[in-house]
Amino acid sequence: MAAISPQRSHLDPDKEDQKVGARRSDGGPAGLHNDVRNADGSSLVGSDILGLEALDPALNMKMHLVNDAIDEIGWTPYHTKLFFLNGFGYAVDSLILLFQSIIAGQAFQEFGRKGYVNGMTIAVYVGMLAGAIFWGFGADIIGRKYAFNISLFICSTSCVVAGAMPTWESLGVFIALLGFGGGGNLVMDTTVFLEFLPGSKQWLLTFLAAWWGVGQAVAGFIAWGFMVPRKWNCDADAVTCSKDENWGWRYTLFTGGALVFLLSLLRITVVRLRETPKYLLGMGKDAEVVETFEYLSHKYNRPCSLTLEKLEACGTINNSHKKGGFFGELMVHLRGLFSTKKMGISTGMIWFSWTLIGLAYPLFNVFLPQYLAARGAEFNRTPFETWRNYALTNVSGIFGPMLAGLLCNIKVLGRRYTMVIGALITCAFFFGYTAVRKDYQDVLFTCLINFCLNIYYGTLYAYTPEVLPSAHRATGNGISVAFNRIMGIISAVVASEGNTATSVPIYVCAALFIVAAITSALFPFEPYGRRSS
Repeated sequence: MAAISPQRSHLDPDKEDQKVGARRSDGGPAGLHNDVRNADGSSLVGSDILGLEALDPALNMKMHLVNDAIDEIGWTPYHTKLFFLNGFGYAVDSLILLFQSIIAGQAFQEFGRKGYVNGMTIAVYVGMLAGAIFWGFGADIIGRKYAFNISLFICSTSCVVAGAMPTWESLGVFIALLGFGGGGNLVMDTTVFLEFLPGSKQWLLTFLAAWWGVGQAVAGFIAWGFMVPRKWNCDADAVTCSKDENWGWRYTLFTGGALVFLLSLLRITVVRLRETPKYLLGMGKDAEVVETFEYLSHKYNRPCSLTLEKLEACGTINNSHKKGGFFGELMVHLRGLFSTKKMGISTGMIWFSWTLIGLAYPLFNVFLPQYLAARGAEFNRTPFETWRNYALTNVSGIFGPMLAGLLCNIKVLGRRYTMVIGALITCAFFFGYTAVRKDYQDVLFTCLINFCLNIYYGTLYAYTPEVLPSAHRATGNGISVAFNRIMGIISAVVASEGNTATSVPIYVCAALFIVAAITSALFPFEPYGRRSS
């Protein structure tokens, strides 16, 4: 992986424009910093997000040529496959996050109500924390391809085995393993998709988060199917609850595990992922970068003017950190996120935002079944109605990122103000939710909150990898998710010591989103119209 260094290469980027410049698809000269058109004729007029930062000049110049090549090839069926298969990863992450909250009550009752009542929430967040860190660092060292393919297999097998566990403690172990696979999977989804995307299509990274809502919806419908029938679920006030009369939560995990296993097979059979060109570039493998683009160019009959000679003419990137061994590489990736003052401020604010949403999201969404159960007594809901409403709430989350994807591609809004809008509207509905007294109001407000919350969340998921340097993207992304998971663990403790059936967590969530909106408005980078490194 390329080290970020303030040293200048032997080439001056301005003087070398014509020497190493690409050519537009119409045949005209492009120069290193000129316009390159997509295969469909569209053009991204703008610069690279980190192009003016004091990074390794040779790497900057090569990255610009790689971005030109990606834009020149444009959108292909390969990108369509990545949109769906990377989207599966989003869906799986939200699926497993909700599964543990869905099945925890019935499983805890079956195992004699012995143990920590929110133990499954802590288990899944500990697993996701470990997964985010492990796969985040690992993907910057061993590559994106292997982490991308392995993570879903870990999720699927752990989910199936968890459904067969005989004790609360053993269930927690496999729920943690389930989170470990999912934690790394989510880091890879945005990283891999972004590093193949043409600049004019980067807004699709926000749109990709719609799959998060799909995963929530699937979890809701599976729960609706298996957690309602009395033949599979013990009554809440039952004195005893045996395994034979309580298969609902196990069927939920078996079904989810089988679905994830199918998705993991599709990842390998439908698209045989090639290592991302930006990772190869950072590793100094210029020849493999060119080979990847030649493959896409020939397979989809698209123009590509990038050559090995053009990359080599930019100079040699600084790879001296490889002499430091494994831990030396880790430190280089961490330092690389703070290479300049502006980048350091950006990295810190991103991590802070993930910390905020890490507390707000589970307080509302993961513990929503508890809140709904308490309100259900007031509304005289049946289990069927409770889980039906839960499914409806999760379906509404699909459309938030879709709207966010459109908003963030409007110049006056961009990514930052799309997040501001999502956060403030979510905050308003949180405050309004405390006044809910009727059943239909409850359903309406929970759906609106989930819709608006995902406008913010989906944009933050996309913004994070967009503004991180490619050489350290997975590391920065992984640490962001790690902060999110740490707060998830804390939220589980808060829920155990406090009372999530009251409206207090709603006020806390509202306040957190106000802070998140202010932070978003102050982000130093705006990716609209600019290409990621």
